[in-house]
Amino acid sequence: MPDKSFLAWPFFEDRHRALAPAIEAWAAANLPVDNSDVAVACRALVQKLGRDGFLKHTAPDPDASATAPLDVRALCLIRETLARRDGLADFAFAMQGLGTGPISLFGNAAQRRLLACTRAGEAIAAFALTEQQSGSDVANIALSATRDGDAYVLDGEKMWISNGGIADVYVVFARSGEGPGAKGLSAFLVTADAPGLSIAENLDVIAPHPLARIRFDQVRVPASALVGAPGEGFKIAMATLDIFRATVGAAALGFARRALDETIARAKARNVFGGPLAELQMVQAQIAEMAVDVDAAALLVYRAAWAKDSGAARVTREASMAKLFATERAQDVIDKAVQLHGGDGVRRGHIVERLYREIRALRIYEGASEVQKIVIARQTLAGA
Repeated sequence: MPDKSFLAWPFFEDRHRALAPAIEAWAAANLPVDNSDVAVACRALVQKLGRDGFLKHTAPDPDASATAPLDVRALCLIRETLARRDGLADFAFAMQGLGTGPISLFGNAAQRRLLACTRAGEAIAAFALTEQQSGSDVANIALSATRDGDAYVLDGEKMWISNGGIADVYVVFARSGEGPGAKGLSAFLVTADAPGLSIAENLDVIAPHPLARIRFDQVRVPASALVGAPGEGFKIAMATLDIFRATVGAAALGFARRALDETIARAKARNVFGGPLAELQMVQAQIAEMAVDVDAAALLVYRAAWAKDSGAARVTREASMAKLFATERAQDVIDKAVQLHGGDGVRRGHIVERLYREIRALRIYEGASEVQKIVIARQTLAGA
């Protein structure tokens, strides 16, 4: 049984303490899934998560009389639990939130009607930000959005797009030219069946997820597809990442907790030199370091989530700290788990081998660790 003592921390409210066993029970009953075909598995996961009510946490209710903010602590709890059981389930849940984040935060009433479908698992969303030459450097986006009467024409490519090829709708960030660099970007809602939109390449990575390079060849969208105002694309992207970066840390925390649990079980059951592996002081030192990293990551992740839920306009520094520390330390925790499992740790199909592949991308996507250090340093210097 995973450690749940952290739920007693003052970061949480009763609704979160009720949510934790609910998503735990769902994960135990439904995960892991057969991911031999990741596209099929991901669609099925979205449908199940929507059917059973968990995707309602990824976006506000569009029919509510007043718009409620996203509950970031709930997002983190769900991601942590799903990641501990199945990385693809975490991916499916997280991308629904990230893909609709700009609509949740900046969409108008007509655009927000789409949220009813994504919350129910009836439509899959995607966040199309990255390009071959503009990953963490968002201001370097080149895909163009040219105004043509009452429409915009999109030309260019996007790279490393999660849910690429299976999404029903994409939030696409493009250069609309209101100013130089970050000042000249806008966000657009583009449906997967838009003429001129095509999947140029499906991308295969070490922990399989639906990823694609997407081509926009004179894709024409109405001006009503603009999310927010012209030139607000950078602000929209950063505000969305401000929320979801902390949840990346939560997913890393889930991976690390599973690695620690597996290592404890291994150390107790494995006999070496006449006694359990757990009796060796060097092994105890490794487990102690793993436990400290897990708890420290949890504190940073849930501090960032709590700060946002408490009304902070931006939690850039806190979210970057959470993502940086949780992902980097999870990588180290999992590496220790592989080492302490010996040959089994590198056997394809073993849980710690899968965790070793799953964690690596989290140190890169939604802002690489090196970028998080720059963000943290700038925020710290500005506030000194």
